[in-house]
This record gives sequence, C-alpha cells and structure tokens, in this order.
Amino acid sequence: MSTGTDAPATAPEGYDAGDYPPFAVTVDLAIFTVRDGALKVLLVERSADPYEGAWALPGGFVGVDEDIDDAAWRELAEETGLTRTDWHLEQLRTYGTPGRDPRMRVVSVAHVAFAPDLPDPQAGSDARCARWWAVDDLDLPGLRGGDHDSDVDGAPTLAFDHARILAAAFDRVAAKIEYTSLATAFCPPTFTLGELQHVYETVWGVRLDRSNFRRWVQQTTGLVRPAPTDEVRPPRGRGRPAALFEARTDGVRTLHPPLLRPADARALRADRSAR
Repeated sequence: MSTGTDAPATAPEGYDAGDYPPFAVTVDLAIFTVRDGALKVLLVERSADPYEGAWALPGGFVGVDEDIDDAAWRELAEETGLTRTDWHLEQLRTYGTPGRDPRMRVVSVAHVAFAPDLPDPQAGSDARCARWWAVDDLDLPGLRGGDHDSDVDGAPTLAFDHARILAAAFDRVAAKIEYTSLATAFCPPTFTLGELQHVYETVWGVRLDRSNFRRWVQQTTGLVRPAPTDEVRPPRGRGRPAALFEARTDGVRTLHPPLLRPADARALRADRSAR
C-alpha cells in the first residue's frame, strides 16, 4: 500500500546484504544505422583485458546510484564520443549466464538503438578504437547473409557473449520493422518513399518491388504522412522530383497491415531454444 510520500524505503531490521553473493550490473548497446548502403552496427575495440583487442558492443558498469538508461547513454558517450539525440532506444533483454564475464558474476541489460546515417565515432578512454561494422561482415549465430551460413571470412572476434546479444538485436530490428513504424527511425526528418524502401531492403537483405511497396505505404496506417512543405527531392538523373514524407510524431505505432518479410529475406533461424 502506498504511504503517500516519496521517502525511500529502508532495509528491514536484521537484514545483512553480506548474506547474499555480490554481482555487478552492466549495460550493452547495439546501435544500428543505415550507412553507405548497408546496415551497420557500432563496435569498439577493447584496450584492456579481458578480451583485449577483441571487438565489443559499447557499454560498461552501472553506477550504484545510476539509472539503467542513464548508464547506457553515459557509456555510449564515453566510449564513442556520440551523445544522446532523439534516437529510439529500447531494452532488448537481460543476459546473466554465469561465467559470461571472467572477472565476476555480471548481469547485463542489453539495449537496441536506431538512428539515421550516424557520423564516424571517436574512441574514448575505455576503447582502442570505435567503428561501424556492416552486419553482413560479422559472424553471428544463426544469421544467414548472402550465400554463407556459418563462418564469415575476416569477421572480427567479438568479446564476451556479444555475438549472441548482437544476433538477438538484429532479429529485433528485422522483425519489428515488419509491424511497427520503427523503419522511419533510420530516416532523416524528411525522406522519400524510395529512401524508406531502401531501409527495408538494407535491413532484410532483399529487393522489394517498387510498385508493391508504394501501394502498401498508401494502404497502411501509422507509418508516414506528407511533409508539411512543398519541398521535393530533385531527381538524380532523368525523372520527376520525389515527394517528401515524414514519420508520424506520436511515438512508435503498430502498422495495419504489416509488411511481412519475403520468404528469402535474410533472417535469424527460429532456433529459440538457444536463447
């Protein structure tokens, strides 16, 4: 029952925190963007053990008096130089398998974030360098990319269980743009329907029929609306200028009807037992 005050609760008499094993809480961030025609994720190269020289998701330990989301944004800025903007950020899931971190028992709250065409990151004190990696260049469990189904030549070594986290994060992105307006989070404030279609094609790894896609956009609700100006995008070659659209601003919306991935789309195999 509420006491009607904001006073913090106190530990009960006789409670001893030493009776319970200590463990740490961390945050890890899978930051995706569409850049140079590919779906890319931000990784940092670790400058110290454990896993010195391996690549990892940006992240770190949560302070004792720190909120989980605040820790996520702080670690992002410290390790990459990127700061908080109007990105979409959501929690992915919690990872706490014993032994996932050799230093101690560590539970990580993984996050997924999306933003359009982000700049080159700057490595902070906790990272040797930071860069964007194409998802297709990473060896992720269960990911089908092009003709390969297992090892990816030249793929970087990922620290901890970050390959597993990143695979689940990609699965979240690929699935969620089917039935929500989240694809617009990869677009600038105003965009053409061709640019929006490019987001779907890049994430899913397929080509979509232009006429069918535009027909779906016109029929669905909750995705886009015409930009409030008469501005158009000049054609790259011959052709007509393209009309500009913007995302609806009242939060992530459920789409009716959804746009389902084609059968041959790049996707994670439905091996949920491993998660």
